[in-house]
Amino acid sequence: MAYTTLISAQTLNQNLNNPNWIAVDCRFSLADTEAGAKAYRHGHIPNAHYAHLDKDLSSQITDFTGRHPLPNFSLLAKKLGDWGISNNSQVVVYDDAGGAFAGRFWWLLRSLGHDHVAVLDGGIKQWQKQGLPVTTALPTIKRAVFRPYLNDNVWLSAAQVRDGLAAKTICLIDARTPERYRGEQEPIDPVAGHIPYALNRAFQLNLDRNGLFLAPEQLRQQFKQLIDSVDSKQVVHYCGSGVTACHNLLAMEHAGLSGSKLYAGSWSEWIRNKNRTVARN
Repeated sequence: MAYTTLISAQTLNQNLNNPNWIAVDCRFSLADTEAGAKAYRHGHIPNAHYAHLDKDLSSQITDFTGRHPLPNFSLLAKKLGDWGISNNSQVVVYDDAGGAFAGRFWWLLRSLGHDHVAVLDGGIKQWQKQGLPVTTALPTIKRAVFRPYLNDNVWLSAAQVRDGLAAKTICLIDARTPERYRGEQEPIDPVAGHIPYALNRAFQLNLDRNGLFLAPEQLRQQFKQLIDSVDSKQVVHYCGSGVTACHNLLAMEHAGLSGSKLYAGSWSEWIRNKNRTVARN
């Protein structure tokens, strides 16, 4: 059985020694960019590799990009092979933030044509809560060949977002907190507010009080209520830098609302151009 959205801690534990399963630790902190790597060294799920958001899952920032530009996909494909990921691997990605960072890796793999990737529901916190093993031992490297089949239709550029909004052919959803969306506070980017006509759904709403994703039926009802009669394939997600927006995209896929896309540059790219309009409240 292939897992393509979420996977439970127990299911992963049952497959820890399956050579076809590869786990990847995606822990990260925007406040301390090396905190995730440090946490990995202090204890991680057995056989898991570590992927750094800035170094592995993004490319260099330029004057025209957001804070986490899409990576060089050829380099990423090589890294995947170095981690033992082949086109036949079942990949499981996790973090300690409810999937906020693991969702980025999930989305990137799908962009490369690899659908057999799932986010560990509840992350390493749920793993440890269930008393499952952690280790400081580094995984044995068994390199593989990963052949990318890049689908560049799953994300939009700033110009495509602008034109789609003008033509009313897309429905834009902002994954940031309501305070940031309304422009009442902005702790990271130099300009506060949101892209005009965007709807707001903070990605945290996808989780219950235990940090687990809501049931597919609940997610489906909530997203349908938000987007009304809009087809899911017209939905485009964004956030501050194109990372946590993947959480909403994952939630929609898990709810059976497939085909939504990502504005990869997101807010931090949008505001680079002063000619792009900004909305508040």
